[in-house]
Amino acid sequence: MTKALITWGGWDGHEPDKVAAIFNAILTGAGIETTVTDSLDCFDDSEGLKAYDLIVPVWTMSDLSREAATNVSEAVALGTGIAGCHGGMCDAFRGSPLWQFITGANWVGHPGGDGVKHRVQITSDDPLVAGIDDFDVATEQYYLHTDPANKVLATTRTDVVTWYHSANGPVDMPVAWTRSWGLGRVYYNALGHQASVIADGPANEMIKRGLLWAAQSKAAAKGRDATQFQTPGNHW
Repeated sequence: MTKALITWGGWDGHEPDKVAAIFNAILTGAGIETTVTDSLDCFDDSEGLKAYDLIVPVWTMSDLSREAATNVSEAVALGTGIAGCHGGMCDAFRGSPLWQFITGANWVGHPGGDGVKHRVQITSDDPLVAGIDDFDVATEQYYLHTDPANKVLATTRTDVVTWYHSANGPVDMPVAWTRSWGLGRVYYNALGHQASVIADGPANEMIKRGLLWAAQSKAAAKGRDATQFQTPGNHW
């Protein structure tokens, strides 16, 4: 049976318990066996992490040791998927560059704060967003520093709110993407400031598809050798 680990905590303003419950409902509804914990101790178990098909972090800010980040890195590189949303994944563990490298971005701002009306534009024909039309949301519009290697699925235009960044002109900011880390599949969606934003509608459908896609990471990696991505030495 496919197994997923959901770990939640960090800043309460992002309702990590409620967001974790939405993820849990999606995964169990698809027949995936879940382990849900409100502790980061699970990241200290390097072998235990490798037993999961999917890791779902819901941790805004907080601290992660170098060893724990390495454990996650190795598990994903060997085929375990990782997927999450908003600050729970790309504003997690600000002191860990390795975490940012794995996930493909780090949060730097949300000009205008909560309740900013903006449009999410689907920019790919990938099955993860096929049939989903552009849609409007009123929530934080994340400004992220992103990895150019990300395979972007959706964007938003950053001309909705003016602030110091506006001097650079508007840009199409990635909202959702996939990427690879070794043999592992990585999925991220910037929506989810509060649980209600992703509880239903197109945002929920996007995240559902992303979670289930990432949960098949290990199966897709079967028979492949992760050492093809390694060179001697420390890389970070």
